[in-house]
Amino acid sequence: MIKVYENQLERALKVLKRQIAKEGLLKELKRRSFYEKPSVKRKRKQKDARRKRLRAERPVQFEM
Repeated sequence: MIKVYENQLERALKVLKRQIAKEGLLKELKRRSFYEKPSVKRKRKQKDARRKRLRAERPVQFEM
């Protein structure tokens, strides 16, 4: 839920857009807007799983 403080609509809209992008809703809507063949769907899921696994394996780096 996004709250608007002191009539700052632009700021609230910016927060909403950032939240939607973070959750990946627009990406999901674009992906579902057309039919995806089962073979393409399977390849996309494998690619996403590989990307997720590589991100999890990345060492955590701390800045000092």
